[in-house]
Amino acid sequence: MAKEKKFITCDGNQAAAHIAYMFSEVAAIYPITPSSTMAEYVDEWAASGRKNMFGETVLVEEMQSEGGAAAAMHGTLQTGTLATTFTASQGLLLMIPNMYKVAGELLPGVYHVSARAIAAQALSIFGDHQDVMAVRQTGCALFATGSVQEVMDMAAVAHLAAIKSRIPFVHFFDGFRTSHEIQKIEEIDAKAVQALVDQDALTEFRKRGLNPENPVVRGTAQNPDIYFQSREAANPFYDALPGIVEEYLDQLAVITGRKYGLFDYYGDPEADRVVIAMGSATEAIREGIDHLMEKGEKVGLVSVHLYRPFSAKHFLSVLPKSAKRICVLDRTKEPGANGEPLYLDIKDALYGTENQPLVVGGRYGLSSKDFTPAQVFAVYKNLALPTPRNRFTVGIVDDVTFTSLPLGEEISLGGEGTYEAKFYGLGADGTVGANKNSIKIIGDNSNKYSQAYFEYDSKKSGGFTCSHLRFGDSPIRSTYLVTTPNFVACHVQAYLRLYDVTKGLKKNGTFLLNTVWNAEEVKDNLPLNIKRYFAQNNIKLYIINATDIAHEIGLGNRTNTILQSAFFKITNVIPYDLAVEQMKKAIVKSYGRKGEVVVNKNYAAVDRGGEYVEVEIPSEWANLADKVEVNDNVPAFIRDIVRPVNAQNGNSLPVSVFKGREDGTWIQGTTKFEKRGVAAFVPEWDLNNCIQCNQCAYVCPHASIRPFILDAEELAKAPFGEESTLKTNGKGFEGTRFRIQVDVLDCMDCGNCVDVCPGNKNGKALKMMPIEGQKPNQVNWNYCAEEVSSKQHLVNVKGNVKNTQLATPLFEFSGACSGCGETPYVKLVTQLFGNRQMVSNATGCSSIYSASAPSTPYTTGADGRGPAWANSLFEDNAEFGMGMVIAEEKMQARIVRLMTEAFESDCCSDELKGLFREWIDNRFDGEATLALEAKITPMVKACTCDHCQQIAGLSHYLVKRSQWIIGGDGWAYDIGFGGLDHVIASGKNVNILVLDTEVYSNTGGQASKSTPVGAVAKFAASGKRIRKKDLGMIASTYGYVYVAQVAMGANQSQTLKAIREAEEYDGPSVVIAYSPCISHGLVAGMGKAQDEQKRAVECGYWHLYRFDPRLQDEGKNPMQLDSKEPDWSKFQDFLKGEVRYTSLIKQFPAEAEELFKAAEKNAKWRYNGYKRMADAVYEQAVAPKHQIDELKAKAQSDPKQQGSADVIVQDTK
Repeated sequence: MAKEKKFITCDGNQAAAHIAYMFSEVAAIYPITPSSTMAEYVDEWAASGRKNMFGETVLVEEMQSEGGAAAAMHGTLQTGTLATTFTASQGLLLMIPNMYKVAGELLPGVYHVSARAIAAQALSIFGDHQDVMAVRQTGCALFATGSVQEVMDMAAVAHLAAIKSRIPFVHFFDGFRTSHEIQKIEEIDAKAVQALVDQDALTEFRKRGLNPENPVVRGTAQNPDIYFQSREAANPFYDALPGIVEEYLDQLAVITGRKYGLFDYYGDPEADRVVIAMGSATEAIREGIDHLMEKGEKVGLVSVHLYRPFSAKHFLSVLPKSAKRICVLDRTKEPGANGEPLYLDIKDALYGTENQPLVVGGRYGLSSKDFTPAQVFAVYKNLALPTPRNRFTVGIVDDVTFTSLPLGEEISLGGEGTYEAKFYGLGADGTVGANKNSIKIIGDNSNKYSQAYFEYDSKKSGGFTCSHLRFGDSPIRSTYLVTTPNFVACHVQAYLRLYDVTKGLKKNGTFLLNTVWNAEEVKDNLPLNIKRYFAQNNIKLYIINATDIAHEIGLGNRTNTILQSAFFKITNVIPYDLAVEQMKKAIVKSYGRKGEVVVNKNYAAVDRGGEYVEVEIPSEWANLADKVEVNDNVPAFIRDIVRPVNAQNGNSLPVSVFKGREDGTWIQGTTKFEKRGVAAFVPEWDLNNCIQCNQCAYVCPHASIRPFILDAEELAKAPFGEESTLKTNGKGFEGTRFRIQVDVLDCMDCGNCVDVCPGNKNGKALKMMPIEGQKPNQVNWNYCAEEVSSKQHLVNVKGNVKNTQLATPLFEFSGACSGCGETPYVKLVTQLFGNRQMVSNATGCSSIYSASAPSTPYTTGADGRGPAWANSLFEDNAEFGMGMVIAEEKMQARIVRLMTEAFESDCCSDELKGLFREWIDNRFDGEATLALEAKITPMVKACTCDHCQQIAGLSHYLVKRSQWIIGGDGWAYDIGFGGLDHVIASGKNVNILVLDTEVYSNTGGQASKSTPVGAVAKFAASGKRIRKKDLGMIASTYGYVYVAQVAMGANQSQTLKAIREAEEYDGPSVVIAYSPCISHGLVAGMGKAQDEQKRAVECGYWHLYRFDPRLQDEGKNPMQLDSKEPDWSKFQDFLKGEVRYTSLIKQFPAEAEELFKAAEKNAKWRYNGYKRMADAVYEQAVAPKHQIDELKAKAQSDPKQQGSADVIVQDTK
């Protein structure tokens, strides 16, 4: 009797992790998108006791970097233990040195890779084959899978063949398109697959493991006499590998009924045109072949699985003899090569064969660029031309080098009866999570096949998301976005004007809108183009106010469950009662560990999903004409690039748009043109309760609430009257009026401003109000932002918290999460030093919200000056920033030489020479050089002498730069720690801002060395067992590094003082800023992020201090503890206010009690250590700071320095 098939609904990462767990004893891991979830699954399964093929849990070890993970995997394999890892992109590149070793030592490891683009002119987290093509030379086998089902089936072959062949495998599949696509697939029979393990080969592997009982030496150094021969000795292992893989694929076919080969052919057996590809594109090509064959065309596909070693014999065995023309598609780019890798391999395999076909190659799909049916047809059409184009691109418009193929009309090739749906959501509103549940509910509770894929922009929570769902009665191979949906749900009312949400919606389709409008208001407010589309295409329109329902239930902005329930009731894709039952089961699974209250709130959301209303579509809407668009005179860059990309139309931009920007350069300050208006509620100012403290602006994560001071002329022109302002408090402001102004359309609805507002005896000066009623206030913002001049020159902006907010923030409207704990610090630095600020930013949350094209929140002031920002990589940020500093040192030294030489010349005026002397004496003073540059630059440009002309060319180096090295704890504590340590040890004048969220926020909340004991994070599913690393104290041991720990919500003044002192300090500084994150799961919500910082300090969870080496010179203790004695009785309550701790109580109650006690004990231990330092009686001694001063003096008096100012022996500047 045939065994009953078991189906599961999962994504590619889960399928790969499922197999990897089965065959592995150790997993060495490190997070990187889009591979991280594979490691998360393995960690969760190990924590819950799931068994591998040896009847044990997998030992999971998170390392400090991908290089570390590869090395740990290497060490594990060398001792005879099966190991795996998961990675992508730059992470895979960091593993290359160890991959050579693992392959050279014939160790059977498996690297599972969600293949991803490489950071070149820009970073991209999306999928292509650039990373795996960069490791094809390492000696590892490369094994490609193209769908979720293929991942489930063939990942096992990578493990089985590695054990038998002794060759390590890179098993790869397309990042996002396969790794994150959810499909209903058949689960492989675990016992049957495990039975295929070659036990003799496994025993031999164990025996070869390093051990003292039978000691051997590996990793010797070899000389020219034997290295070459030794390298060639491994050839037989590679020669045998194709046969081993083929054998396992044949055995797999017996188990699954699905036959795979090293190369698979699909199409007409007598095809004259054949495409060769690997990865997810092969699924779309198969669809296209079916369509073309129905029209009588003889076409085919060879899909590649075993790419390395490349077996020409196996390839030629599947290629039809009838093939006259071949097109090889590569999902990568190798600049300067004669072709991409797969193309060159195929050309080589066919060279000299009988009736050798014509071979052309093309590039497609870089960075997950959608590969659609129209592109498939264009490829086959190109092959049919008398002279097919070679080295082409498809899917873009290349109007510069003219490589692109023309595309026909886009059509959907889904199977008969396939139902398609699109859901437009806001990041973190739960839309994506709900749709993942929906597709699993449909897949697991019906006979339907199902598929889900999710589209994101690069903003954090609060960004654009679009869920693409398909389900039907036949297998779904459409590995591209839904373009012709039957159903569209728009969960964000503001999207009606931001995006083309009705595009492609089929005739007689359904549209569900989440809106605060009632039926009549919808008819009044819908955009004209949408009204016309509804009427012309007979669309059914339903509305529901899920926003108000969510607030009534207590779910905040989480409208997902309500709208999910509405979707099931409207579409009836499965019986609604069954859907409700399964939604509630999913709620328990998703939220059970968060407590009964959360579960019950979501139950209520399900029950209220039926509160929608159908809106009648008037027939006269069909003839509505569009209003004439008003030209708002925005810069061409904004009009031609930024706005199309923001409107999700970036795919249509031609290559020529980027002429002059080939290196990835982007202009600053684009975010102010977005004006998305996605908040449900925004603050309203009550001037009667305002005390003009400016705290609201100080803590605002998005700089969307600010104080403005208007003079009489500005007030006279304002759209508001004097009664809407206050008399400005303070000296120097006579005759001016004060106003707090909200940017309605850029506010992200966090409410932190309201939370911190002290108000007066009558109450707070701010309250959150529905955005609809506040939109008229946007006119007031526009006037204040554009027409009211900054009054920061009237005060010392560094003097106190209130004054800082009179400085225009040069970081505004970023893509950070609503309530982000990081961005208020970043913004504050720009207000204090932005006009001379240089930023090197580690990859992570802070780099993504700081520079995700087309959104650049760093901007310029009225004088055109502003922060210059750049990102290199994750691991090298400190060194990258140091490079900027040493470049400035070099160029300043040149200016010193030129000015010194100018003293001896006759052409420069005495006034200019005086300015030169003044600049040389003050060149390390930022404010002084800013003033001097304004005087010197016009004069040197006017002077015709060679010295002045050279100085004019270097004039931007005249202002002493404020160098900031910014990143998160994943960078500073882990992957970048070695570089950070070197940079602070150098004594260079750099300022390091560590935005400490205690997790890897950008990749989804994995544990770092900053994660405290007891916290649940990804890669620490059963709670972190090791105490938090004390980065600040490590830095302080140098004795000449300024170190501070701050928490803005706990002490705003201490934060300002620390940042100010850090920049003043003549040497390296490290400021560690506590930053509540959405990953923490604040029970009170991110609107309480500032209060959470306050509570953290009050209870002793976080401590405030400043370690200032300058105090040593005064005979004082450099350690200043700024925290009060904690109230330890509040510590456990603080932990219970964050889901990252409470979830441990639900899942592992016994461990939770033990770990929470350990967390408190560790916090006390740390505080007592700080207190001992701060209380110590300090005696002045020769401190390291004096050594730096001595080095400086030596540098200045060194004869080599006197001979040439370009020579710097040692300059701590």
